Amino acid sequence: MTNYVSSASLVVTNALVLLSFFSTSLLLCNAAAYPPHHRHPSFASHNYRDALSKSILFFEGQRSGNLPPNQRITWRKDSGLSDGSAMHVDLVGGYYDAGDNVKFGLPMAFTTTMLSWSVIEFGGLMKGELQNAKEAIRWATDYLLKATAHPDTIYVQVGDANRDHACWERPEDMDTPRSVFKVDKNTPGTEVAAETAAALAAASLVFRRSDPTYSKTLVKRAISVFAFADKYRGSYSNGLRPFVCPFYCSFSGYQDELLWGSAWLHRATKNPTYLHYIQVNGQTLGADEADNTFGWDNKHVGARILLSKAFLVQKIQPLHDYKGHADNYICSLIPGTPFSQTQYTPGGLLFKMSDSNMQYVTSTSFLLLAYAKYLTQAQAAVNCAGTIVTPRRLRTIAKKQVDYLLGDNPLKISYMVGYGPRYPTRIHHRGSSLPCLAAHPAKIQCSSGFNFMNSQSPNPNILVGAIVGGPDQQDRFPDQRSDYEQSEPATYINAPLVGALAYLAHSFPQQL
Repeated sequence: MTNYVSSASLVVTNALVLLSFFSTSLLLCNAAAYPPHHRHPSFASHNYRDALSKSILFFEGQRSGNLPPNQRITWRKDSGLSDGSAMHVDLVGGYYDAGDNVKFGLPMAFTTTMLSWSVIEFGGLMKGELQNAKEAIRWATDYLLKATAHPDTIYVQVGDANRDHACWERPEDMDTPRSVFKVDKNTPGTEVAAETAAALAAASLVFRRSDPTYSKTLVKRAISVFAFADKYRGSYSNGLRPFVCPFYCSFSGYQDELLWGSAWLHRATKNPTYLHYIQVNGQTLGADEADNTFGWDNKHVGARILLSKAFLVQKIQPLHDYKGHADNYICSLIPGTPFSQTQYTPGGLLFKMSDSNMQYVTSTSFLLLAYAKYLTQAQAAVNCAGTIVTPRRLRTIAKKQVDYLLGDNPLKISYMVGYGPRYPTRIHHRGSSLPCLAAHPAKIQCSSGFNFMNSQSPNPNILVGAIVGGPDQQDRFPDQRSDYEQSEPATYINAPLVGALAYLAHSFPQQL
């Protein structure tokens, strides 16, 4: 009986200690990280400008390396300062992909491409956030330049994901192996190499006017990295399977990345070599495949939309087929058309899969708005077996998806942390869920962190702007930290939404 009372007391004591840490952390860690929210947006009229600011701010919470003096999420501190030393290279910097402390090259590169595309298409509407968006891109491209510094070699991952996931540690504390993994001539990785080339090429367009020297560095590197990707073909999921799978296995193959990468190099360089490459290889690389999923793994749809712009807006006739390929994708999304393949939840959310579904919501919303822009510029529309779909219809569908994400849903919850009166408070994210250094200067050991992970208390550090995986197929969301499928944020969820929110903030300013 005495032992029972003693154990119970210990449980209560531990719970009080945890509660104290969470409360103290909330006070000490979030003063500067949480921008003032003067009034909550009504769910009838969202403050897209506020959501845009927060969607970009999120990336500062994912930074690895030496944090700059103007770091706005101040509960994050320097981390990963010896990254790359295992192979005697400098790989300090870049982004943690999601709620762990690993730097995965494939999703980081895709994030960079989509942030860049967001700025290329909608940067002119971002106003004061344009500089923050460019800084988010540059944080990634500085790292990607380091990762591609050696010819015919790309360092594609820092951190042993299995060992990292066995711990619940702040990035500032992590002591798991910072193993370095690379692709080269002997162990090719065409997917990650071609995506890295796409990222560098797209980013070169972002900096073309504001920093032409940096832009030239990016495009020059993009050219050499794409040449490596194309010459030494092979899936990185084969050569690096024990380290990249099941986390970021490439299931779609590498053909989509070659088409996507060549499309971006064509856009960035205007070199006819890439147009010829696309004409010769497009069909082989899956230009007309009937898939309609766009994300870090499968780029076919993105390549079709991007290349359709070259035909619609720039009138490059050899790419006329891509208008048809892009239209087929659009028709697959439109409810009620003969080719509609897309599932929606009862509340109206696009639903692709249970694991991190919101990434497909944000990527699809971006593509709809980008394609609507191209169609408008060309005074064109989409014909879905006799049903004419106008650019306005595409914008309406995209806006409905973003509005659901921001709170127009059965649960009346925003899936962006820090936006609106209700949002997820127990996200699956190590840095957010553990006390910050100001509140708990002592190291929190690998296994000790799980006391916080398993707690029902709200995360002490607010990762403003983080978008979580989202609800299930029935619009349910438990807000449980252990539920990584629904509660984990990721850089590639946010990146496409930056462009969508910039368009919506401009087109639907909030009535004050």
